[in-house]
Amino acid sequence: MDIRDWIVALILGFVEGMTEFAPVSSTGHMIIVDDMLFKSARLLGSQEVANTFKVVIQLGSIMAVVIVFWSRLWSLVGVNIGRTSPVPNHSRLKLSHVIVGLIPAAVIGFAFEDFIDHHLFRIGPVLLALIAGAILMMAADWKAKKNRDFHGASLDEITYRQAFFIGLFQCIALWPGFSRSGATISGGVLMGLNHRAAADFTFIMAVPIMFGASAVSLLKKWDVLTLDVLPFFIVGFISAFVFAWVSIRFFLALINRVKLRPFAIYRIILAIVLAIVYYSVG
Repeated sequence: MDIRDWIVALILGFVEGMTEFAPVSSTGHMIIVDDMLFKSARLLGSQEVANTFKVVIQLGSIMAVVIVFWSRLWSLVGVNIGRTSPVPNHSRLKLSHVIVGLIPAAVIGFAFEDFIDHHLFRIGPVLLALIAGAILMMAADWKAKKNRDFHGASLDEITYRQAFFIGLFQCIALWPGFSRSGATISGGVLMGLNHRAAADFTFIMAVPIMFGASAVSLLKKWDVLTLDVLPFFIVGFISAFVFAWVSIRFFLALINRVKLRPFAIYRIILAIVLAIVYYSVG
């Protein structure tokens, strides 16, 4: 493993970690780095190794969520860690809320998996998803701002109805480029949660669905993890973990103050840049 491979692994981990949970679409960013960097790494010469590396760095990102929400995740199964005063059972976020939120995307994703893989993983649909997601995010902010006296429900006040409808919004994120966090945070705000509560619920829902999908993919590709590529994968995993942890902490500290509008504007700019790069040449 030469210095170029180390640098590429660090950069790819950085891109994954910083964009996976921010509402800016990790897919849109990975399209850029796919063309710019994947061909630069000697160890990513085959498509199978490259795809396995993406799974590994995604696991690094999801492990950051587990660390940030460690006590909250344990509380879902009734274990009180790090709480000085337990939340009353009648208002507490439960594992059943998370399951209700996951059901819609699980059903729709299973039903339309082939269609999504064959028709939506292209630059055109991704560009449209970036713009559509930005519009949804600005609409959510507009609704929250319109009702100035409404501060939104907290995470421990979430209802099963809200959880289910947030899950329906998560279905939109099956459209590559839309962003899971962008869709679900917007959906949470539109359903009456405050921005921070919607973000917290989004990240908590991401743990089982992303960890499960990544673990299954990794088991299928286990033979790719040879001693030759293992150091490269470890560097990418650590990089994604560290930068995802930083991104999540920073995002959660800001979300109630800056809302979604700055991220929506960034998405529109990203879509314009991608359109110029892919459609202006030739």
